[in-house]
Amino acid sequence: MRLPAHKTKIVCTIGPASRSDAVLERLILQGMNVARLNFAHGTVQGHKEDIERIRAVASRLQRHCMIMADLPGPKIRIGKLLDEPLLMEKGNEIILTVKDFVGTPNKIPVEYKRLPESVNPGSLIFLNDGFIQLQVEKVSGEEVFCRTVIGGSLLSHKGLNLPGVKILADAVSDTDLEFVAFALQEGVDAFGVSFAGEADDILKVKRFVQKRGQSVYVVAKIERTEAIDNFDAILSAADAIMIARGDLGVQIPLQDVPAVQKKLIRKANISGRPVITATQMLMSMTENIRPTRAEVSDVANSILDGTDCVMLSEESAMGNFPVEAVSMLARIATATEAYRTHAYVRDVFTDYDRADDIHLVDLISRNVRHTVESLVPTAIIVPTVSGYTARMISRFRLPVWIAAVSPEEATCRALQFSYGVTPIHAPSSPDNWSVFAGRWVQRVGLAEGLVVLTEGPSRNHPEAHPRLEIIDLRTNGSGKHVPSPIGDSIHDKEDF
Repeated sequence: MRLPAHKTKIVCTIGPASRSDAVLERLILQGMNVARLNFAHGTVQGHKEDIERIRAVASRLQRHCMIMADLPGPKIRIGKLLDEPLLMEKGNEIILTVKDFVGTPNKIPVEYKRLPESVNPGSLIFLNDGFIQLQVEKVSGEEVFCRTVIGGSLLSHKGLNLPGVKILADAVSDTDLEFVAFALQEGVDAFGVSFAGEADDILKVKRFVQKRGQSVYVVAKIERTEAIDNFDAILSAADAIMIARGDLGVQIPLQDVPAVQKKLIRKANISGRPVITATQMLMSMTENIRPTRAEVSDVANSILDGTDCVMLSEESAMGNFPVEAVSMLARIATATEAYRTHAYVRDVFTDYDRADDIHLVDLISRNVRHTVESLVPTAIIVPTVSGYTARMISRFRLPVWIAAVSPEEATCRALQFSYGVTPIHAPSSPDNWSVFAGRWVQRVGLAEGLVVLTEGPSRNHPEAHPRLEIIDLRTNGSGKHVPSPIGDSIHDKEDF
């Protein structure tokens, strides 16, 4: 299996347009690394069947494909519409009701029982990621009477946003935890926590899973103003973050989203947490086989900002061209990564590089970075149990692939989120790393040049001294050991 030409990872939402075996196979072959299941839609049985199909197709192709269950969270959605799409015209009156009701052209059900107490005359209500805008005229009992300010086409179960209004609901509900319990039984790898507002929203899911004797990879979705205010704590608690720009662009001024995106990505990069940039990346490809130039620029700028993953939502779930959309993301990533310079890394890590308090894996990742810049090797091989070392090296956005060799299958799947990391499942460490490196480089189609191997404390060799080994495959695998300079400021041995 040859490595792809791009190192940015691709997340695809699976839906009616992409859940067949044939389409799933093409998505994986074109570059899908993570399959996202949106639990706000569909049925439990439908998700179970999707999980089984994804696993079967990935196994047949001998590819790692992580499965992420996106929990519904407290997102306010409209209910079921009788006829859809519903065309809402500017100036028309529309009634939003919290009654259990099938929507008509004049009255739409809302799945948030506290809507009437959350708005007042003059309040603005946004539907469908802000594309449709309503203004409240009066509130009466269980109904909110509105005037359409900006019209558009509306489908069942689309989102409803109340800018500046605190949603009176927990980010992780009992229903979400029921979904977590179900997904754990089905072997789902990761969970997306929607509308996280504080670190405890992430920890609530982790504690729930730990009580069942398991661990889980949790992605914090950043789509509320509270999440931005509490971002540092959320980042520390989560395993990865997702910048969900649709709802975020309604919660904060739309013009602020690009700057906020850059700021959050930079913080995630420094911490070694993978970051997913999501929402409407190639939205026009839902209907058209080519994206707009603005969409291509958006994807490219996200990659230049430092994102690990780019994500498709409607484009792959219900669009007409799901495979073509993945192929387009891969081509954009390939072209964009070629233009990334070391100036980006130096800019992001300037203050970090001056820090006196350095962890062991920080030092190793720095040494790998400097070695790569000096020697331009073919690849980096990182033995790892937890995946931590590989992620810390990945944050430097190096121009070569990082082969993360792990005995843990869960670690291999989790590394699908990390830029430039290709996981290799190995139940036991190879007896000869030079032979292993030579065979792997040939198998994936890389040039037989220099390979950087990280060595250090491991499950089998807990007292091993951390160092880098340079393996020269042009000389039949002879290696030269390069010790890592370890100072008194180093502490906290991390699991390789």
